[in-house]
Amino acid sequence: MTYTKKTVHGAWSSRFAFILAATGSAVGLGNIWKFPYITGENGGGAFVIVYLLCVLLIGIPIMIAETMLGRRSQKNPIEAMEVLTDEAGADHNWHYLGWMGVIAGLLILSYYSVIAGWASAYILKAFTGSFLDADALTIKKIFDDFVASPIQLIFWHSLFMLATMLIVVRGVNNGLEKAAQYLMPSLFVLIFALVGYAMTTDSYFQGLHFLFMPDFSKLTSNSVLTAMGHAFFTLSLGMGAIMVYGSYLSKNISIAKTAFLIAGADTVVALLAGIAIFPIVFANNLHPNSGPGLIFETLPIAFGSMTGGWLMGILFFVMLAVAALTSAISLIEPAVAWLVENKDFTREKACVWSGLVTWALGLGTVFSFNIWSNVKFFDRSIFQLLDYLTANLMLPIGGFCIAVFSGWIMKKHHSEQELNMPNETSYQIWKLLISYVAPGSVFLVFLHVIGVL
Repeated sequence: MTYTKKTVHGAWSSRFAFILAATGSAVGLGNIWKFPYITGENGGGAFVIVYLLCVLLIGIPIMIAETMLGRRSQKNPIEAMEVLTDEAGADHNWHYLGWMGVIAGLLILSYYSVIAGWASAYILKAFTGSFLDADALTIKKIFDDFVASPIQLIFWHSLFMLATMLIVVRGVNNGLEKAAQYLMPSLFVLIFALVGYAMTTDSYFQGLHFLFMPDFSKLTSNSVLTAMGHAFFTLSLGMGAIMVYGSYLSKNISIAKTAFLIAGADTVVALLAGIAIFPIVFANNLHPNSGPGLIFETLPIAFGSMTGGWLMGILFFVMLAVAALTSAISLIEPAVAWLVENKDFTREKACVWSGLVTWALGLGTVFSFNIWSNVKFFDRSIFQLLDYLTANLMLPIGGFCIAVFSGWIMKKHHSEQELNMPNETSYQIWKLLISYVAPGSVFLVFLHVIGVL
């Protein structure tokens, strides 16, 4: 039995529209803010190799599976897992996988919006010349004063959430699709401009060496977990976004081909971000392992001192904000779709409620940098806890469950029918990866981290 009921929230107008939107979902703060600093913290090239292997052997097979589950059900993630569980004759508890994805998406967006608000605020700071000729202490004071102000953080967090909701409320074709149509090409133009600038610096090859020459002595089991978690984070896996985007996908479009294109574009952006950032870092005698502050505390020093730095700073933070927006709309869409389909909400009402809940959750992250900075859970601030809980636990667990469901629970002829791969060999390779390699890798890394292996 195949479920073909048309959803109430529309469908992509073309394969290209889906690729742009899903790439927009994948390309975000994870590529430009998070990838460079976690690469710096984990030794550069060795971490990049592990990350690329995670994308190829775990990320792409799970992206294919998650898109397939969405398209077969043509429903939001929560209802999708209910429908597919019934179709497979499986245990009803599998439907909680849909709930976990939607909740993970909202939790990620709650802190994602705060960081995206920083990027938006820094566009203004760069434009007004706040970084010009500023030394490290001045830049650090600008950042510290900014995050110490809950009023400023709430303002920019609210502005970003409002922009996100204004796009999502317009629906699939007029909102999600049109946003991707304009924002994604702009993003690529901006990142190529920054790479072009990096190529003019004396430290260009030093940056390339750091990014691509492996030093495996720097790798730890936690580095591998970070690489795997980031592969899920950057490809938007396990958070309901790809599943709900897949539910809008036409039946005549190849899921496997589009998944490779999306993952490829996402990986290229992450590597280009590293190629753009590390030469600037080294050219200004800065440290690549500066952590989350690499973008907001380290790079502004470079922008303030280098030729053309005023313009480069503006372009960089515009790029960061654009990338964040293309991902944010996909993070809130699963919750909106569920409210529209299951609770008879209008799309406007669904956006308001989803947005308000996410905005309120984001206040925890806002306050973790100032008035609640001493509040710790398991030795982590609220922001650090949310980041670890989602990127390193919920997304890999969600991906593990998607892999097990697609590889072992879903009937073989259903997945074959839905994927419609060009030959049996392609299907068997995917089946091997989704049944054994992807879930096995996630499981082994978790056992190692908790000390069992």
